[in-house]
Amino acid sequence: MNPFKKIAFSLLMALGLLLPSAPQSQAAPESTIDAIVKRGTLRVGFSSFVPWAMQDKQGKYIGFEIDVAQRLADDLGVKLQPVPTNWDGIIPALLSGKFDMIIGSMSITPKRALSVNFTVPYDTAYIDVTLNKEKAGAFKSLDDLNKPEVIVAVRNGTTAALAAKKLVPNATFRLFNDEAPAVEEVLAGRAHAFFSSAPLPTMETLRNPDKLIQNFELQAFRSPIAIAVRKGDFDTLNVLDGWIRMVEEEGWLQERRDYWFKSNQWESLLK
Repeated sequence: MNPFKKIAFSLLMALGLLLPSAPQSQAAPESTIDAIVKRGTLRVGFSSFVPWAMQDKQGKYIGFEIDVAQRLADDLGVKLQPVPTNWDGIIPALLSGKFDMIIGSMSITPKRALSVNFTVPYDTAYIDVTLNKEKAGAFKSLDDLNKPEVIVAVRNGTTAALAAKKLVPNATFRLFNDEAPAVEEVLAGRAHAFFSSAPLPTMETLRNPDKLIQNFELQAFRSPIAIAVRKGDFDTLNVLDGWIRMVEEEGWLQERRDYWFKSNQWESLLK
């Protein structure tokens, strides 16, 4: 070998020994969906909130979110393990591994998306309204409410209060610390309308058909509701996104929404 080539080859060999070797390929971490199937149990975090998740007369959890979680578990061929959790600590509990996902009427927000990944939406939260039948039975739109002589009852500090003030700024507002006295104000005829997150206005109308009426569907300030999982688990997101699209297309999700949010048939299960 040419002496110059020999020296160059020796230098390259020495340099190769000094360079870090290529990292060995490592197995991808197990996805949450794989762990669920292997374990045979789907652990779902949620907070109790009527009619999304609540306990029936026997202490069993029922509600829209429980139906969604149970259907998902059934379709995966595993058992459902509901994990009731305080709302203010539900994301930290997910991140610490106390359950696999949150199915708890959680709306997508930029702040939450910094901590978790969201699926495609499976529901929508919105603000709705019900009217006093005698005082506002002839009202057909928001324009009829947007007058100083119209009294609107709403819970202070809520999204519903913000929505009402934006939608009917000319109305007169009576603010309460809870929904119950606000509803009572309308039932007693001291207010024309009650704004709140759905489905409460519909539920109150169904309970009091002689005093309340919904002449128009508001559905204002809509926000998407999705399943939350730990960040970076794209296999799990892919499975859940496909599943949500499937049950939406077959009409099952709408059927469950109609049952829990547009009827009061389920109330007999609580008494």
